[in-house]
Amino acid sequence: MRERASVVEGGRPAGRRTVKDVPFVELSGGRVQGVVSSGSDVERVYVSFVESGGGYSCCTNNNRPCGGLRGAPCKHIHELVDEAILQFGAARVAAYLGVADGPPPEDARTLLGGLRGDERKESPGVVFSRFLSYLRYCELQARPGTVLEMGWFAP
Repeated sequence: MRERASVVEGGRPAGRRTVKDVPFVELSGGRVQGVVSSGSDVERVYVSFVESGGGYSCCTNNNRPCGGLRGAPCKHIHELVDEAILQFGAARVAAYLGVADGPPPEDARTLLGGLRGDERKESPGVVFSRFLSYLRYCELQARPGTVLEMGWFAP
């Protein structure tokens, strides 16, 4: 009989990734979402997502639309999905987005080709604030004791 618990055992990361190009990627709310660094301006980032229904969005953190969105996901969304595949594994990302037909896709191009959707106009605020919170936890000094914000995690 399986033991019931509120903590789900996590798997190991699927591959080693760098955070230079995609500093933040997560599977949340039926989306692969995150932050992608600009290739041309070190002070600009793009907040991007792709939904399980195929909808997608990409804009700068100050809500300017990505110039690469021309009726299809831009290079930032492709980079985001490629990093999600590295971090979580192709099978998990495909299942999360509802693209479970056949073998797991090898890359973002294949996975995104299995989705049908259109561009969504949404504020980047929620995803960007999650990224900033993530950065705050990364900057904490490791020390013994409890971090109050994380006190609900099982020891």
